[in-house]
Amino acid sequence: MRFLHTSDWHLGRAFHRVNMLGAQAEFIGHLVTTVREREVDAVVVSGDVYDRAVPPLAAVELFDDALHRLADLGVPTVMISGNHDSARRLGVGAGLIDRAGIHLRTEPSAVGTPVILADAHGDVAFYGLPYLEPALVKDEFAVDRAGHEAVLGAAMDRVRADLATRASGTRSVVLAHAFVTGGQASDSERDITVGGVAAVPAGVFDGVDYAALGHLHGCQTITERVRYSGSPLAYSFSEAGHRKSMWLIDLAADGSVTGERVDCPVPRPLARLRGTLDTLLADPELARHEDAWVEVTLTDAVRPADPMARLTERFPHTLSLVFAPDRAPDDPQVSYARRLAGRTDQQIAQDFVAHVRGAGPDDREAAVLRDAFDTVRADDAVREVAR
Repeated sequence: MRFLHTSDWHLGRAFHRVNMLGAQAEFIGHLVTTVREREVDAVVVSGDVYDRAVPPLAAVELFDDALHRLADLGVPTVMISGNHDSARRLGVGAGLIDRAGIHLRTEPSAVGTPVILADAHGDVAFYGLPYLEPALVKDEFAVDRAGHEAVLGAAMDRVRADLATRASGTRSVVLAHAFVTGGQASDSERDITVGGVAAVPAGVFDGVDYAALGHLHGCQTITERVRYSGSPLAYSFSEAGHRKSMWLIDLAADGSVTGERVDCPVPRPLARLRGTLDTLLADPELARHEDAWVEVTLTDAVRPADPMARLTERFPHTLSLVFAPDRAPDDPQVSYARRLAGRTDQQIAQDFVAHVRGAGPDDREAAVLRDAFDTVRADDAVREVAR
């Protein structure tokens, strides 16, 4: 069976205030063309269809258009909700849409109920694991402590239990939206850390032929059977080095996997430039970036006059301007933002405790801080689901 693995469309999202709906529509057209021309048997979409729980109307219309075009091809599509989606909203009408070959899987309770598709070699069971917010699903999966590994492990136990009841030789594909150990993150993913831990081991997916992952925006192979497709478009300058693509997966009769990357359309390249203003304006080597979306980090010791206006004369698509004078990290003039760069909320809170009283928190106090951050995250998730 040949299927196309994609995820993290984030319909409705902008890129530094640039409306991306046109680029997203171009991607949908490319997806449909690929399905038709490469004789794809199924499409899997591993979450974050939308960028937020209540998407703008134009994004909903684009999603509706995508579903109609895929249904018209007669190619089954299996789709799960991600941490940016409202599972309840995305799942509205799932029973009716199912008849058109579009299988929406947004209910945690249904993780052990697969979509069964068949090819010349027998059945392939597609299991949809929507994003499982630990605080919201721990009771459903009867786990003692709300954590990503615990709830994903319990969900996979249901998958393996169902698979054991299937005919011998049934192949299996799991769609999941999670941060798996070994994956490389970017700046555009929402933090899903719980209990100080965001990642789960790839071994949680043992027992299935292929795990089609979503959440991380870079296309990457964790193992031959566990892969991220990544987002089809760049949504932060940290993705400037990404090659945006989808996985075209061939699942053989014996369950072996072969993957091919299918490139996605690039609306405009990204560039991250760093240096003094005069250097950036004069360097002939930078001519290749003049048509790119550009992020500029200026290292001038003194902030120059009208930097954005001067930059856009040469780089008209400059979208982000950062000032970072070259100074030692302990220089008191280093900005607060630069001192906090790369640090988690937990680390920042612990640094504050150390600053106030001269010593950082002990293990018990660190646990209290961690539980407080987890409680706030869970409360935000509950409120978003209820919107």
